[in-house]
Amino acid sequence: MESLLNTSSTMLFTAFILYLVATFFFGFTIKDKTNEHRKSGFIGKLAITLTIIGFFAQLIYFITRWMASGHAPVSNMFEFVTFLGMCLVLAFIIIYFIYRINILGLFALPIAMIFIAYASVFPTEIAPLVPSLKSHWLYIHVTTVALGSGILFISFVAGLIYLIHEVDQHERTLRTVSLEVILYIIFLLLGFIIISTIYSSMNYNASFEYELNGKPVVANYTLPAIAAPNDGTLVTEGVMEPWFETPSWMQGADAGRKFNSVIWSFFTGTLLYLLTRLVLRKRVGAAIQPLLKHVKPDLVDEINYRSVAIGFPVFTLGGLIFAAIWAQEAWGRFWGWDPKEVWALITWFFYAAYLHLRLSRGWHGEKSAWLAVIGFGIILFNLIVVNLVLAGLHSYA
Repeated sequence: MESLLNTSSTMLFTAFILYLVATFFFGFTIKDKTNEHRKSGFIGKLAITLTIIGFFAQLIYFITRWMASGHAPVSNMFEFVTFLGMCLVLAFIIIYFIYRINILGLFALPIAMIFIAYASVFPTEIAPLVPSLKSHWLYIHVTTVALGSGILFISFVAGLIYLIHEVDQHERTLRTVSLEVILYIIFLLLGFIIISTIYSSMNYNASFEYELNGKPVVANYTLPAIAAPNDGTLVTEGVMEPWFETPSWMQGADAGRKFNSVIWSFFTGTLLYLLTRLVLRKRVGAAIQPLLKHVKPDLVDEINYRSVAIGFPVFTLGGLIFAAIWAQEAWGRFWGWDPKEVWALITWFFYAAYLHLRLSRGWHGEKSAWLAVIGFGIILFNLIVVNLVLAGLHSYA
């Protein structure tokens, strides 16, 4: 099993590197007018070839980890987020061969790499499955949700490209500020990944003892404690003392550690964003906009719509129908108002509204792009906040 896990880790790292190199090659096509046509140049072909090789490397990671664990590797946050990144790459490859637009890879692959990097901050060890996870319907439900979400993420990529291309960056308006906020949020996620990776490489650990519902609990921090658990006591020597305690109204297991991670994300992400602004001497969106002058807005808008049109039915199958079947098998009911279930329903209603507004009300172009970006935020909230902060039946993830 050890050799399989080593192979799995190597293939995942290989996929990450290949995606990174492919991103640079897609970047070299920015000033190439082949971005406007279906005929791609040599560099574009090389970039998509590297992307496909990277995808197969990640597929080998998935298969070898499955062989090592004996079950589909989608049962914890590391496995699910990694698989989600793989689904995003698969969706991009399919969309690429339909539309042959290189600029899509310059935005899609970095998001896939962010997912892989984000996954790496979670424990990677293989653990025995809890009883509710020992079901084939779980695998069907989770993999279908991930595939549907991966396709929907392409709509976000297309929507973001459209907005950066179309929103006038010469004036400070609500549209420019909103677009910059979206880019800033991406920096926050990058900040969390960077700071977690740094302290993980240092094997940092600080433990606190506190009481939860009258029982003694130990919280292990992998980042220096800015916010300690409420009424918690630091038991690790030689580490940074906390600045303050987590507010008492923040309940649930590891509330302090999660709040601490949020603080570090804002601190590191904001610093990274400000340094970028200092180097660019302008808004990030304004700096990117000139690079997208060869983009065809109508084509990007079509990709936005097609991604939702394909991803929405797949998400419906996985997030509602297959999920209900699994819930019935695991907990004896199809629906239980668990936070994860509620947010999946919110996601479904949002994309249903997107299609209604697009097809019935003529919400094309910029309106459609903003909806795609908001939809990405809703799925991201489900992935991060609902999974890690809100207590529920899905907390084992």
